[in-house]
Amino acid sequence: MRFPVRADFAVISALIERSKNELLRVPGAAIPGVLAPTIFFLGLNGVFGNLTDLRGFDSDSYLSFVIPVSLLQGAGFTGAATGVNLARDIEGGWFDRLLASPSPRLSILGGMVASASIRALVPTTILLCIAIPLGAAWPGTAGLVLVVILVMGMAAVAACWGTLLALKFKTQSAAPLMQAGTFVGVLFTTAYAPIALLQPWLQTVARINPITQVIEGARQCFLGGITWADTWPALLALIALTALLGGLSLRGMRRIAV
Repeated sequence: MRFPVRADFAVISALIERSKNELLRVPGAAIPGVLAPTIFFLGLNGVFGNLTDLRGFDSDSYLSFVIPVSLLQGAGFTGAATGVNLARDIEGGWFDRLLASPSPRLSILGGMVASASIRALVPTTILLCIAIPLGAAWPGTAGLVLVVILVMGMAAVAACWGTLLALKFKTQSAAPLMQAGTFVGVLFTTAYAPIALLQPWLQTVARINPITQVIEGARQCFLGGITWADTWPALLALIALTALLGGLSLRGMRRIAV
């Protein structure tokens, strides 16, 4: 018998509160999700900043072009950390106690995913505070709202991916696979150059990769204009990926015997 809706939200709220407390007590846990995308952002601009001089490059600011990539990388690393934390809880036995409670599996998964989405705002804020003073374009109010939505959605996708692997392997040793999955998902897109300037094989991969749509949806906010044509594919890609990976994670969670 399912809990009432209020009880479901109580479970989600409790897991979000737990995640917040972990962040406050161990703030260093957020460093990888901030440090890695920041290093990539600064390093890529230093190495590839002159790509804007190439014919066909559709931006005169490489900072504005590449900041969406770092934002999504930060969200991906934050979401993957949810899988690492879950593997830790499985190893320690805490997750078994959670499953033994009357809490619905969907609420448990929802709490973990929501926690990742909220925590993704930490690297987003720091990255924007670094990028804007360096010369990246300010996205405007509407653009900032859209960027936040896409970042939180990307974190939800990564959290579902990490949760799926944690339930599969039940060990923190799977952490590199969780992080690599999100990193590769962002890498094989139009991350560092427009699709017309990519090698033919990478063009094909980027067109198939749904994360490309998410990057382009976020990128438009920094390059001068938001259109529905670039927004709906990004939202659809995130919804589809969350539904797919979330569904697989929920199935894995329901198969665990307590």
